[in-house]
Amino acid sequence: MASRSTKALSLVFYIFLSCSISASGTSNSVSDAKKVELSLYYESLCPYSANFIINYLAKIFEDEELLSIVDLHLSPWGNAKLRGNTTFDCQHGPSECLLNTVEACAIDVWPELNEHFQFIYCVETLVYEHEYPQWETCFEKLGLDPKLISDCYASGYGTKLELKYAAETNSLVPPHQYVPWVVVDGQPLYEDYENFISYICKAYKGTAVPEACSNISLITNHRVKSEPTVPVCDKETASLPTRTKPTILSWARKMSRVAASM
Repeated sequence: MASRSTKALSLVFYIFLSCSISASGTSNSVSDAKKVELSLYYESLCPYSANFIINYLAKIFEDEELLSIVDLHLSPWGNAKLRGNTTFDCQHGPSECLLNTVEACAIDVWPELNEHFQFIYCVETLVYEHEYPQWETCFEKLGLDPKLISDCYASGYGTKLELKYAAETNSLVPPHQYVPWVVVDGQPLYEDYENFISYICKAYKGTAVPEACSNISLITNHRVKSEPTVPVCDKETASLPTRTKPTILSWARKMSRVAASM
């Protein structure tokens, strides 16, 4: 059970995130051409993906200068496997497929980073706290319209988005080995992914260097090892037997009824 303080800190972050990105969005101090591409390939119910999102990736939103030099891309597919042209299995079962699709829909219907990252951060916080069946509470917490997500999911458009992320993930060179799989300007960080800010600073070629980049070590080490020494959800691990939570199942059934009435 998560502590009240953890939940309170999460809510504070939602507010800070919205204000932080709004402010950075108005400055436009760094052109898109000079921004460093930061890509995260992940799956919604991998606990190590959730940990990275809420305890590491979120740090860039605490620094307006750092955030201004980053072009962040999220890809919620991970270690899922295609089964036919339009169906797929997820490593942590049907609940993960549902939440992967929900997060794909969020990125699409709220293309602004401040909106979709807030939502994904909220859902992944619940995953981290083992309370992910309550993911729908994120709509009310953030003042977001749940109908946009339900329409995306029920119409089948969410599945199309997931297939797009599947193609994107499966075409990675070199191929991803596990999640979270973090890539900076096309370079996978392998097991050094928690050190991603150092890679961002090292890759940045602009003149307005964020202060954060002068306060951290630029020593990076992305050696490929046969067995990662940091916690990951390995690509070759068989799908884990997980039971779909009643609340997740209920929402999925409701979406099926909506789809049938369209």
